Parts: sequence; structure tokens; C-alpha cells
Amino acid sequence: MTPVAARGRAQSLATPTYDEEARLLREGMSLVAGVDEVGRGPLAGPVLAGVAILPHHPRGPWVRLIRDSKQLTHEQRDAALTHLRREALALATGACSAEEVDTMGIVAATRLAMKRAIESLALRPGFLILDAISLPDVDIPQKSIVRGDALCLSVAAASIVAKVTRDRLMADQDAVHPGYGFGRHKGYGTRHHLDRLNALGPCDIHRYTFRPVNAVARVGGQLQP
Repeated sequence: MTPVAARGRAQSLATPTYDEEARLLREGMSLVAGVDEVGRGPLAGPVLAGVAILPHHPRGPWVRLIRDSKQLTHEQRDAALTHLRREALALATGACSAEEVDTMGIVAATRLAMKRAIESLALRPGFLILDAISLPDVDIPQKSIVRGDALCLSVAAASIVAKVTRDRLMADQDAVHPGYGFGRHKGYGTRHHLDRLNALGPCDIHRYTFRPVNAVARVGGQLQP
């Protein structure tokens, strides 16, 4: 393994800490929110943002459950969210639909989903910690941390909120759009999803500007060439 790969693996397995939030609290910030998103890459469904304000200096066995959502199983994420709903000072989500992703592009849609999540909070944070993105349209002091979901406890919590919420939304789409297997692949471009997309054509929660969907839509006459 190369040194760069080793560092990347170590970072991906890092245990998130409350160090960044604690530093901000010492500097006078009263409420610090972690913000993260899920669903930038899928071919279907919304991009969804989560935001979490944890209690000051969180303690207890539940803290060990909070990790980057990508490191957790489905069952572990559900258990972590149950604890977060009980322990967090505030949680919220915000989304941008597939149509909005097509209209404004995935980066702008991600930022808007995050803004909507922050605006939905019951408490207004004094500072935001974000995972590798900035929000120039949000008038709250903020810091972007690369791989923040792996390193920062509040961002890890936000990643869990976002992931569980989006997975459940996509599972619900099985009944609305049967045959695509959205509950199975959550809209990501798996082999099964691509096979069903080719067989059935895109539906109204597909992202038509994403290349695999666009290609099938053109062949089926759903887009003008």
C-alpha cells in the first residue's frame, strides 16, 4: 500500500472527535452544528442534507455509535439515529429533488439542500462545520473540513441523519415506482438499477442530466437529441 493510500485508509477508519466543537465553544460559540449530505452520486432520487447540533461535550455509550455513516451497517445507522433523536439538541434535514438537481446542477442543489436543512432547525446555530463544502449564501460563520464526517462528531451525526432519511425515502419509492428496485439500490448506479433502467426507461425521480439516464431517455425518445 502506498503512503497516500495508507493515509486515506487511516482517515476513512478514523474515530470522529468533539475536538473542533470544543474549541469553538471555548471561543464563545454557544451552538455548533455539523452539516453533511448524501446522494450526490445516484441516478435517481433527491440529494439530502442532514444537520445536527449535539449537546455540549457529549458523553455516554451512545457517542461510540456515531461514525461516518458509510462506516456503519443499516442496523447500526438506525440505532445511532434513535440515540441522536433522544440526545441531540436539534436535528433537521433538507432535500433537493431530482428535478432540481437537473435544473441547477448537483453542487448548487447540494448547497440548497444544506441551506434548507439549516433553516429547518428548531435552534439557530452560531457556527457550522461542513464536510468539504462551503455555503456562501448562508449567513452563519462556518468551516469546511475535508472528510469531516470521519473526523468531526457533529458532522458524523449529520451524515447519519441524512443517510437514514434518504434510504427510507428511496425505499418508499418501491411502491410508487415498482420494478426499479429503489429500496434495494437507493438510486445508485448498480448493475441491477442499470438493467431495470434500460428495461423500463427513466421515471420521474430519475436525474435526466446524469449520463446513463440521459442515454436511455434519448433512445426512448424522452429527450430531444
